[in-house]
Amino acid sequence: MSKASRPFDVDALWALDRIGAPSLSPDGAQAVAAVTSHSMDANKAQASLWLFSTLGGAARRLTEAGDKDGQPQWSPRGDLIAFTAKREQGGAKDEEAQLYVIAPDGGEARRVGSVATGVDAFKWFPDGRRIAFVSWVWPDRKAAAQAEALREFKARKESAYVTDEALYRFWDHHIPQGRVPHLHVMDVSTGKVRDLFEGSAWELDRAEPDANSFDVSPDGRRIAFAFDPAAEKRLDNRFALAEVDVRTRHVQTLLQDADWQFSAPRYSQAGAHLAFLASHQALGHNQPDRLAVLDQRGHWAVFSEDWDHTVAAPLCWAEDDQAVLLAAEEHGRRHLWRFALGDRRAEALFEGGHVGAFAHAGGITVINHDGMQFPPQLSVLDGGMAQRVETLNDARLAAHRFGRHEAVRITGARGDAVQMWLTYPPGFDAKKKWPVMHVIHGGPHTAFGDSWHWRWNHQAFAAQGYVVASVNYHGSSGFGHEFLDSITGHWGEYELQDVEAGTDWLLQQRWVDRKRIVATGGSYGGYMVAWMNGHVAPGRYQAYVCHAGCYDWQAMYADDAYGWHRKELGAAYWDDPARVAAQSPHAFAKHFKTPTLVIHGAMDYRVPDAQGLAYYNTLKSLGVPARLVWFPDENHWVLKPCNSRLWYGEFFSWLAQHAPPRH
Repeated sequence: MSKASRPFDVDALWALDRIGAPSLSPDGAQAVAAVTSHSMDANKAQASLWLFSTLGGAARRLTEAGDKDGQPQWSPRGDLIAFTAKREQGGAKDEEAQLYVIAPDGGEARRVGSVATGVDAFKWFPDGRRIAFVSWVWPDRKAAAQAEALREFKARKESAYVTDEALYRFWDHHIPQGRVPHLHVMDVSTGKVRDLFEGSAWELDRAEPDANSFDVSPDGRRIAFAFDPAAEKRLDNRFALAEVDVRTRHVQTLLQDADWQFSAPRYSQAGAHLAFLASHQALGHNQPDRLAVLDQRGHWAVFSEDWDHTVAAPLCWAEDDQAVLLAAEEHGRRHLWRFALGDRRAEALFEGGHVGAFAHAGGITVINHDGMQFPPQLSVLDGGMAQRVETLNDARLAAHRFGRHEAVRITGARGDAVQMWLTYPPGFDAKKKWPVMHVIHGGPHTAFGDSWHWRWNHQAFAAQGYVVASVNYHGSSGFGHEFLDSITGHWGEYELQDVEAGTDWLLQQRWVDRKRIVATGGSYGGYMVAWMNGHVAPGRYQAYVCHAGCYDWQAMYADDAYGWHRKELGAAYWDDPARVAAQSPHAFAKHFKTPTLVIHGAMDYRVPDAQGLAYYNTLKSLGVPARLVWFPDENHWVLKPCNSRLWYGEFFSWLAQHAPPRH
């Protein structure tokens, strides 16, 4: 067996380093990024900072003492790199993540102050002397009393979570009880901290208050931020933009409109304009985020209205303030674009694959990008070409063969052209018969693209001997707003037609074994395989895998995103129960016949685990072959190395029982 012929399996997947979002030095000569390594034996991850030269040269590990060094950001003066970590220093062990700085030439990292409630997302001030950051505080306590409030909370004997809030948990955690996210400013030399929102009702987004939620002006005098103006905070509320004066702590609303959602503010280089994302929610809840700009007179306009793409944060102004760099999906790929404000035209600077993150400084652009053939890697852009600046995973990848991939177009629902990705097994021979594994994406308003997936890895699937098919059904992102919104109010209908059209196309290929076709999916993909079990004649698919799948839309009101259900389904279950049930797999349980593996995590608040348990119990009650894998310590995803190994093992074992990858 040749050195490069070993199968790509879960152990090989978890042996790869995972490179995070880059930050560039002011001159663009060096990039810093967090690199995460996992140990299957220790069943945990360790993240450290690495330096990469954009001009050529070997990568260098910068930190080693911490377990989860993250969010590295180069200072504007280039003398320090700030990052968050939990460490033990000076005899004190961090209970919450704190802010650290380290010189780029190495040495010992220094903790900057000590914030009792911890440091989340942060950004440097342009002077390089201060940092703005987010921390969750008790709004009725002054800054000096936060440490005592935290001690009191941790010392309490009661375990109940008590709330009257509409937004009280998100994804896999409860919103910190009684706390809200405030903007703070820290002096890097002294560690002195000021809460800019102290004594006020101002706060950031309670769901995801990340570094895209705010921005520091070029003169360091103001910070723009997105906020929820409603008295009752909800995930589906419409956000506005405000600005706080750093010296006086006075806040003024910059932009608020009941019909619009505003987010991700970013000051121009000169500070005269503010770019942001704007979504016209009055036209529909699935309206895309568009690029918009606000001037100093309070006038604003949407610039990408005629560009049928969803714009993603972060936004980055070009040096001349005449264009904005951004990422956006297009037909199953995610590119980096330069959007010229003058003629309102987008030009692709780099075509993915998948551009996961980017940084721009000193006239240099670095991207973190991946594809179906390779995990995230760092490259510097040079005339539209990507020149690698690291080789961390190259030797590990070279030990394995990978299957080729391609996108084909099929005719789906409404006669529309629909994209389907195919990933072939290594050594694929079209003269032989091969089993097919449908991998149905979640969302539904996402897409499978030319990207590397850590939890549903197409190469790991194909290495088992399956042709992997991924249909970007109606409702998927990256194919225009009308295509995305077309499924609203009748979930399951067009999506099923598209997946079935993909199967019809596959059955016409001479290399497909029609008796070895399976369908798998997670989240909305899990919903789809449960839907298929009730709507597709038994025997067409030999088995299903339902991971974290939505099963009963009425019971799904236990999730964290319940505010969107009536918008997506077209009605609330108490107003039109028949319409909701018509889109719910549980209403078609009597037709279930196909063997199904059900997987769920107890910490999943997006699709509560009762959904998976109800589906599994129903299958068992009906006498349908079924198996349950339930993780008490995983969320919507499976993140621990040993749990991931078990996940893949159960996944492949189940499919092998019903559609063996090899005769």
